[in-house]
Amino acid sequence: MNPVLETIHRRTSLRRYKDTPISDNDLQTILAATLRAPTAGNMMLYSVLVIKDQAVKETLSKTCDNQPFIAKAPLVLIFLADYQRWFDYYRLSEVQELKTPDVGDLFLAMDDAIIAAQTAVLAAESLGMGTCYIGDIMENYETHRELLGLPDYVFPAAMLTLGYYPDEYKPIFRDRFPSEYIVHDETYRHLGDEELKAMFSELEKGFSPNNKFGATNMGQFTYARKTGSSFAREMSRSIRAALENWQGRLS
Repeated sequence: MNPVLETIHRRTSLRRYKDTPISDNDLQTILAATLRAPTAGNMMLYSVLVIKDQAVKETLSKTCDNQPFIAKAPLVLIFLADYQRWFDYYRLSEVQELKTPDVGDLFLAMDDAIIAAQTAVLAAESLGMGTCYIGDIMENYETHRELLGLPDYVFPAAMLTLGYYPDEYKPIFRDRFPSEYIVHDETYRHLGDEELKAMFSELEKGFSPNNKFGATNMGQFTYARKTGSSFAREMSRSIRAALENWQGRLS
């Protein structure tokens, strides 16, 4: 296995970090790699916030679903879907009948931001650093907009916590679903009931009937814990609030 594949396959989410600041050289190496990420039309429809301030990290640890480890991370990177920069440039260029960014522009910028984030993840891993994605940055739009100084056409797509691996750290690798259920040839294949049972059979082995949700199977448990949770509802509310700015109106 070549070094790139080794980096991909050994990576796991890391929530406990060595108590060592990330060196400026390593940070710049990560950022340089990030800026080489694929991007739509070479427009680079994203921005990256480098968060070192402890007070800001403390706030994020609370606003992002109360996760204390965020505050303990040596470094936080926030990847922003950013159409503000191009919109301002279009106005400077006196584009005629200029419309404000639309939802399609937001989705394209989200693509750019996520691709950049994953590039940063692999760069960090190659330097002996672990990372953890924090999707909860999409929640509490109004709070995060004020905290991070975000203009109308910028949305926080993803957040990463970063830090060096602790000494003698032993990763725990979680199984992925078999490729036969995820990879489709040519067209989408809707899984039947028996295939769904087979796909989730290993996951269901970990189900405990003694759970706080009163769930009687893994599907009910996962829905209560994730998809139907209060933080999932807040994320949808937050995104709807942000979408009010992305309606494609004529300026």
